[in-house]
Amino acid sequence: MRAENGKVVSHLMGFLNRTTTLLAAGIKPVYVFDGTAPELKADELAQRRARRVEAERIHKEALAVGDFPLAQKMAQRIMHYSPEMVAETKQLLDLLGVPWVEAKAEGEGQAAVMAAKGQLDVVATQDWDALLYGTPFLVRNLMTHGSKQHGRVVQAQKILLEEVLVENELSREQLIDLAIMIGTDFHPGIKGIGPKTGMKLIKTHGTIEAICEAKEKEVPERLDEIRSIFHDHPAHEVADADLEPGTVDTKGLIQFLQVERQFSQRRMDNAFDKLREVGLIREGGQTSLFSF
Repeated sequence: MRAENGKVVSHLMGFLNRTTTLLAAGIKPVYVFDGTAPELKADELAQRRARRVEAERIHKEALAVGDFPLAQKMAQRIMHYSPEMVAETKQLLDLLGVPWVEAKAEGEGQAAVMAAKGQLDVVATQDWDALLYGTPFLVRNLMTHGSKQHGRVVQAQKILLEEVLVENELSREQLIDLAIMIGTDFHPGIKGIGPKTGMKLIKTHGTIEAICEAKEKEVPERLDEIRSIFHDHPAHEVADADLEPGTVDTKGLIQFLQVERQFSQRRMDNAFDKLREVGLIREGGQTSLFSF
């Protein structure tokens, strides 16, 4: 989605709505952006690029023959978050006074390390890998709670790592080995082993090496490196002071969103109303383009 002046604005619309909704609910968000992906993820990233290229081809063909439902479906698959969009999102967060962190590698890994240190209360992501990285508390479907998808109402999920381990009688090491056998971003998994089979095998044999010996399968290459990504994920040190919320820059937001990117007055008012309700904008503050 673009403004009339050609600037892409869809990502900023999404982050403005998401962030003001969280702030209005009394949540103090900290956004974590992906850093450099581990080298072991190269194959997975290559496959994603190939799928995006194929989706682009189908998208063009669908548009050419007027199959707009298929074109829309493919358009969702070819969307990507460009470096410029990342930079703009960070600028928006700065204007909202919301802290953000650049991960050293995987975003979920950085967040999980910070959560394990007590710097974050929870990690909110759709990626189950956050548990493998060691977050004590994972929340899924945070922003889609209460919405309908495929005829069902989506509910937010609270997952505690310790409860998962206790209920399934697993150690964290075994949980990581189970995930590697099923398949992760860093290894496609062991052929013939799915979740149910993998659970039985890990409880019986304890480790991937023992399972492979018992089942006469090859031990995954670079297994120790894959394990170390989850056990000791590279992460930047972040000072507690850098996670403290800042102040909302209303004049800066009006300039950045409304003047430069043609956000409507209604959209701006909705955002400012949410912030005002929780005392993040002082009364009498600048909230209108016409008085700017």
